[in-house]
Amino acid sequence: MSQQAAALQNYNNELVKCMEDLCSKREELNRQITLEEVEKDRLQHDIRVLTEKLSRVNESLAHRLAARANFDQTITETQAAYTKILESSHSLLSVLKQETGNLSKATEPRRKDH
Repeated sequence: MSQQAAALQNYNNELVKCMEDLCSKREELNRQITLEEVEKDRLQHDIRVLTEKLSRVNESLAHRLAARANFDQTITETQAAYTKILESSHSLLSVLKQETGNLSKATEPRRKDH
């Protein structure tokens, strides 16, 4: 029986060693899981922060784009009005020159024909 007892003790020792190895591997896996869960939580937090920041930037951008559109419209309207003023000034100057010429002719002394 002593051979059987020795074999049984040997099997028992191997079984204990295998159980210890499995427990060790499980602890290592559990450590890795914990690290990844911490990383996941950090990333989710970062995503929330960035999503909020993106929302604020999009809102600000929308306001600025609307303001720029208003500037563009005001500039376009002002340029059109200024062009009309220039055209009117040019027309007025032409009319004034013509009238000045007509008045000059009317006020010149008449020549005597010989």
